[in-house]
Parts: sequence; structure tokens; C-alpha cells
Amino acid sequence: MTTTICFDLDDTVVHYPEPYENIIRRTVEAHGIEYTDELRAVSKDVFYTAFEALEPDPYRQSMAAVVEAAGADVDLDALVETLRETEYASTTVPDAARDSLTALAADNQLAIVTNGVRERQVGKLEHHGLADLFDRFVASYEVGAHKPDSAPFDRIREELPADEYVMVGNEYETDVEGARNAGFVPIHYESGDDGGPDLWDSIDALV
Repeated sequence: MTTTICFDLDDTVVHYPEPYENIIRRTVEAHGIEYTDELRAVSKDVFYTAFEALEPDPYRQSMAAVVEAAGADVDLDALVETLRETEYASTTVPDAARDSLTALAADNQLAIVTNGVRERQVGKLEHHGLADLFDRFVASYEVGAHKPDSAPFDRIREELPADEYVMVGNEYETDVEGARNAGFVPIHYESGDDGGPDLWDSIDALV
């Protein structure tokens, strides 16, 4: 029996040890912009409005709004690139996750199913040297709908035929309920898990 094991990306495979607003703070301060509560709210609101609507380049839209609100004279392209570099450098991958993914990839089809912009999300895996472990990568932007919509899961079925599909993710509504409704076996990665044996033992038991 063939099994495709799917993983959410953010806070499941790739972890953020600190609040994302700290990443924004370091980004804008590197370009001489004082990070205020107003700018924090602007960057968050603009990003999520654009992201939920699947509008192009929500990161650039967010940084453009910050520049405008701050009245700053900075190179927007450079600011957006600093955000990307700072975000990647701020992420980690638990050793247990890296080891288990490597072992699982030897006998199973692995995939990433993530809400996000494909290039940005794939870049995180490449940054951590994990991209080659996955047979497919599906981002919500490329299928026109975010999880829990079935579109990202349907794309995996189209591209990776298997007898069974498993989905591992940290967000209950998007990853667990979305996967279950799509006919996948869900495994909830509890917030605060350190990627230790319990999670990976559960996956091993299913496959």
C-alpha cells in the first residue's frame, strides 16, 4: 500500500521561535525606520488583507504600506529582500523533525501542503536543505484557495496517486478539519510540541 504523508510548513516543519513582529522590527530598523505600534498594526493588517484575498505579493504590499505610513525614503525592493532574509534566518527545524523526515522519505511519498506564496514557502525548505526530501509542494496561492478548502488537498491527489493520504499540521481548522474533510488521515501537531518522539511515533504507527 502506498502512502503519501503531507506536512504543513510553518510551525510544523519550519518553526518560528520568536513572534513574527520581531522579524518585522529587525527588518524595518535595519533600514532606519523606527518600529512603532502604528507600523506594527499597518504591516499586519495590510499583509493579512492581501493574503486572505490571494492578492499578489502580500509581503511587498505590507512593506510598501509601512514605508508610506512612516514617510520613509527607502528602497522598497531592498526592504522586501531584507524581510525575506531575516525571516529565513529566524526559522529553525527541530533535529527530530529533520531526522524523521529523512527516514520517512526513504519509504513514503512526502509532500508539503501550505497556505502561502509558493516561491516564499519553497525558499524556507531550501534555506534549511530540506527541499529534496519532498516529492511535491503545493501552496495555496497556486491553487487559488487556502486550506481548509479542499483545493490544496485535491492537487496532491492529482499529482501523487496513493492508497492513503496523511496530513500533519499544527492548525486545527485548516490542517486537521481541512484534511479530514478531504479524506486525509489528520495528525494534529500540538502547539508547543518540540518535534520529539511522540509526534513522529504517531506517524510511524499510521504508515
